[in-house]
Amino acid sequence: MAPLFQRTTFLSSLVLSLLVIASSATAAVFEHLSVGVVRIHADATARDSALPSFSIVGPLPATTTLVEAPVALVFMRRQGRHAARVAIASGTDLYGTGEVFGPLRRNGTRTICWNTDSYAYGAKNLSLYQSHPWVLAVRADGTAFGVLADTSYRCLIDLTDGILFAADGPAFPIIIIEGDSPQQVLVRLASLIGTMPPPPRWALGYHQCRYSYTPDDRVLEVARTFREKRIPCDVIWWDIDYMDGYRSFTFQPHDFPDPQATNDALHAMDFRSIAIVDPGIAVLPGYHVYDSGNAIDAWVRDRDGLPFVGKVWPGDCVFPDFTRADVRRWWSGLYWEFLDSGLDGIWNDMNEPAVFETAKWTMPEDNVHLADDELGGPGTHARYHNVYGMLMSQATFEGVAAARPDRRPFVLTRASFLGGHRYAATWTGDNVASWEHLDASIPMVLNLGLSGQPFAGPDIGGFCEAGDGDMFARWMGFGALFPFARGHTGKGNIDKEPWAFAAHVETTSRRALEGRYRLLPYLYTVFQEAWTTGLPVWRPLFFADPADPSLRAVDDAWLIGDDLLVIANTDPGDGSPTTTLPSGDWRDVTGDVFGTRDDPDLPRLMLKDGAVLPLGPIVQSTAEPWDILTVLVNPDEAGRAEGRWYDDDGEGHGYLDGDFGDWILSFERGRLDRIRTAGARNAPDCETIIIDVEQDRR
Repeated sequence: MAPLFQRTTFLSSLVLSLLVIASSATAAVFEHLSVGVVRIHADATARDSALPSFSIVGPLPATTTLVEAPVALVFMRRQGRHAARVAIASGTDLYGTGEVFGPLRRNGTRTICWNTDSYAYGAKNLSLYQSHPWVLAVRADGTAFGVLADTSYRCLIDLTDGILFAADGPAFPIIIIEGDSPQQVLVRLASLIGTMPPPPRWALGYHQCRYSYTPDDRVLEVARTFREKRIPCDVIWWDIDYMDGYRSFTFQPHDFPDPQATNDALHAMDFRSIAIVDPGIAVLPGYHVYDSGNAIDAWVRDRDGLPFVGKVWPGDCVFPDFTRADVRRWWSGLYWEFLDSGLDGIWNDMNEPAVFETAKWTMPEDNVHLADDELGGPGTHARYHNVYGMLMSQATFEGVAAARPDRRPFVLTRASFLGGHRYAATWTGDNVASWEHLDASIPMVLNLGLSGQPFAGPDIGGFCEAGDGDMFARWMGFGALFPFARGHTGKGNIDKEPWAFAAHVETTSRRALEGRYRLLPYLYTVFQEAWTTGLPVWRPLFFADPADPSLRAVDDAWLIGDDLLVIANTDPGDGSPTTTLPSGDWRDVTGDVFGTRDDPDLPRLMLKDGAVLPLGPIVQSTAEPWDILTVLVNPDEAGRAEGRWYDDDGEGHGYLDGDFGDWILSFERGRLDRIRTAGARNAPDCETIIIDVEQDRR
C-alpha cells in the first residue's frame, strides 16, 4: 500500500496533518465540509459510489481539497469488511460510541452498531438498541477530535488499539472533526447532524410509567396519589395493555372505553399522557391500519417479494417500510384521529425492529426495502436495519407535529441512529434493578450526550427484577436529575412508584423531585443551549477542564450545563459521595435545592465559583407558574458572578416570533442585575441568596 501525503490549510487557518494509507494506488479524496470538518473517502471510486448519509442534515458544500490532520488514517479491507483505522497519541481518551453499557471512558472497549432488543442487558452485550458510529477523542492537552463512520450497515467500533471502524457493505467515508476542546467538536458535529427540537416544558418534568397501568381507573389512581402525596410529576404513561389486542392505534374497549374522558381527567389534575405505538401491524383484515397500509402496499418485503410476516405482541404482523416517503406520510396521518383522544405524546417501542421467534430476534437481513432514491434506493434490511427506528420516529414526529401544529411534539423512541435526536428523545431500554445498572446509568446517559443525543435517561428503579427500597431511593435521588426522568418497571414486577417502598424512600423521592422542579429554570436554560448549539445537557466532569487527566474517567459525578456539579453515591450504604473536583471554588448548594443536606440518598450539588443559579419554587407540575425566582450566587474572588436564564411559554412556537426572554443574571457589589439580551418577555421578580463564603468548600 502506497502512502499518500496531501496537505493544505482549512479556511480557519487551522492546520491539520493527515496521513492516509489507501488500499490502492489511487489518491484518497478529501472534502472540506466546514471549518474544522473534513470528509475522507478511500478513493475516487468510493466517493462516487458513496451512499446517502442518514446522519448528516441536508446537502453540504464540499470542495475536494488537500488536507493535513493530526491523526493517521488507514483505509483497508478486513475479513471481507471495509474498515478504517485512526491512530491516537498517548494520553488520548475516547468517549461516545452511543448507547453502551460500561464506563464513561471507552478506551479498550468494543461496540457493535446493530440495533438489538437487549432485554436485561449487561457488560457482555456489545450491541444495544441504538447505533452511533461515532467516537470523541480528547488529547492530553485538552484539544479534541471526533471520528464519524458514515455507514448504516452493521459496524464494529474497536477501541483496543486506536480507533477502528469495520463495517459490512460498501466502502464508507470517514468524517474527522477537529476542535480546540471537546465542546467545540460537539458543536461542529451538531452543525452536521442537526440539533434536537425544542421540547415542551412538561417533558422536562417527572414521568411515571409501568408495563402496564390498566385499566383506566388505575391510571387515574396513580395520578391522584401523586397529587395527594405532594410528589411532583407531569406525565403518566400508557404501555401496550391499553390497546385492543396489542394493535397499534386502538384502545381496549373494556379497560379503556373512553380515552378522551380519561385524558380530560388527567389534564384536570395537570397531568399529560403518553401512549406506546409499535411498528408491528397485525395481519387482520378489517383492522383499519392493516387495511390502509395494504392499500399502498406499505410493508417491508421478504426476499421473494412478498410482505414479510413476523410475530410480535399482536401475533402475525407486517411492518411498515419507513424508507419510503409515502409510507411515512401514511404513518404520520394515522396520528390525527389517534391524538383526538387527548393523548399528549407518543412512545415508539420495539422498533429495532424486534421480531419474535426468529434466530436473531429481528427481520432477516435479506428482507427488501423499496427505499426512495434520496435514501439510496431499494436495498436489503442489512442496509436499513439500523435506521428503521429512526425513520419510524421521524414519521411519528412529523405526524404529531401536523396533528397538533400549535404544540411542540414529544416522541420517545427505543431504537435510533446517529441523528435520531432530531425526532425523538430516548431511554436506555430494559435495564435491571441492580446496583451495577444504577451505577452504569450515569455513563450511559453521558455517552449518549457525547454522541449527539442530549435528551436521554434510564428506567429509574430498573425495568427487570425487583430491587429494593434502598436501591430505589438512591437511584431516584440522583435519577430525578436525568435529562429524561422516568420511573418504569415490567409486567409482573413489584410496584415502583415513589410511595411503594418504606416511608424514607417516599421522602427521598419527594425531596429529589422537588429539587428537579426547583432547578427547572436552570435546566430549561441548559436545554435551550442544547437545542441551539448541540451541547449535551449532562456533561462529563472533564468539560470543566479538558486538560486535567484526573477528571477523564470520573463517571459518578457530572455537570449539568457548565455551572452545576452533581456528585452521586452509586454504592450501597450511606457513605458520603466524594469525587475529584475541577479547579475552582465550588460551593455546596445541596440544601438550597433539596431542602436538606442530611439525606444520604440525595446527591451533592456544587455551584461553580463566579456562577449564578436560577431556581424556581417548589411546584407539583410544570403547569404551575413561576412567580418568583430564587437566584443562588457564588461570587468569585472579585465578588462577581454571572449566569444565564432563558424562558418561553414552554409549549408552542411563539419563541420563533420573539415570545421568549433571554437574560444575563449579573452580580456585582452585592447587587443582581437582569440584563435582557434577546426576546420580549418580562422576567419575574428575583430573590438573591449569596452562598456563604465561609462555608466549607467540600
